Amino acid sequence: MDRKKIESLVNEHETPLLVIDHDKIRKNYSEFRKKLPRVQVYFAVKANSEPKIIKTLYDMGASFDVASLPEFNLVFNMVKYLEPEALQDFIWNKIIYANPVKKPDSLHVLNLYKPLLTYDSVEEMRKIKKHCPDAGLLLRLKVCDEGSVVKFSNKFGIDPKLAVDLIGETIKEGLEVEGISFHAGSQCNNPDNFIKALRSVAEVFAEAEKRGLEIGEKRTSDHAIKIVDIGGGFPAQYNGNENCFGKLTEMINRELDKLFPRENTAIIAEPGRFLVANAGTAISKVVLAKHSTEMPCYHIDDGVYHTFSAIIYDHFEPNLETFKKGEKIKCKVFGQTCDGLDELSENSYIHNSKDAFLPKLEDGDLIYQENIGAYSNASATNFNGFPPAKIIHINE
Repeated sequence: MDRKKIESLVNEHETPLLVIDHDKIRKNYSEFRKKLPRVQVYFAVKANSEPKIIKTLYDMGASFDVASLPEFNLVFNMVKYLEPEALQDFIWNKIIYANPVKKPDSLHVLNLYKPLLTYDSVEEMRKIKKHCPDAGLLLRLKVCDEGSVVKFSNKFGIDPKLAVDLIGETIKEGLEVEGISFHAGSQCNNPDNFIKALRSVAEVFAEAEKRGLEIGEKRTSDHAIKIVDIGGGFPAQYNGNENCFGKLTEMINRELDKLFPRENTAIIAEPGRFLVANAGTAISKVVLAKHSTEMPCYHIDDGVYHTFSAIIYDHFEPNLETFKKGEKIKCKVFGQTCDGLDELSENSYIHNSKDAFLPKLEDGDLIYQENIGAYSNASATNFNGFPPAKIIHINE
């Protein structure tokens, strides 16, 4: 985003701001579809749950991955005026509730719509049997997530060696197992995670077939269609490294075609950050510039309890920029709260923070951060009484 546009937005709305560029979201979605043509795209709403983002992706033909009843309702409220049959088709074909752990009251509500759910344990399966028996199920496997920025294997997924036994028990309970899911870890920088996971899925399918267990969606076809959910983790291009995603998708496409016949397998994915990370630009203002200290210190009107929560919760490494000219020198940049943790520069509390280098700034100067559209405003708070940044949508 250029200086003229940023200054115009600040003059109109003041700071702090988070600007979401919908042209970038549409471009990212189109690239994902082009590079993975077999894959149905389910946007992971948790990455950025702004309703306008959901609407843009809905208009592009996207499906949605939700992890809570409020996220489900964000999508549902957009389509609730459809005719009953069309509404049910949308919920079945366009929404997956991909949190393997669900509250009973949420399951009661979801059962009205015969949803697609994930699970990874016999305990969750029995809960679903009791509270949401009309759901279709995807069993989530535990897979390798080494090299991924955010890991999930510590929390979710069943050991693949135990998967077929659980599938058998699930079918015995009268529930429909539609397929298998996995997640290779968020911002996955190790393509082998996907390849190993896909091979594990194929092995589970083969063993289930050997035991005579039928897996697959039977609601909309004369024959069973197995669902393979390859999760999220597709690396956002924070540093402009476009070859990374291209290489990954080439490897995935080869493996999909080798392992899963097109005629009886549906492939879905849950990208979040890939679609929205580079669409967000945070704009803040220097509230106080201290030059009497050993190192320049800048206090700004945003911070780690707000848009820059990504530093804590998403291992985000900030790269702060300004329009001021001059030699860039090492400095400290603090957020607006009274907490010592609220530092955007090198921070002893946060292992992924790094030194900030900026030219000499004064009160009122602007600082901006690009590529912060994912896991930022979604986890912002009102801590210390400071509201989150105002969200501005452009190119809707």
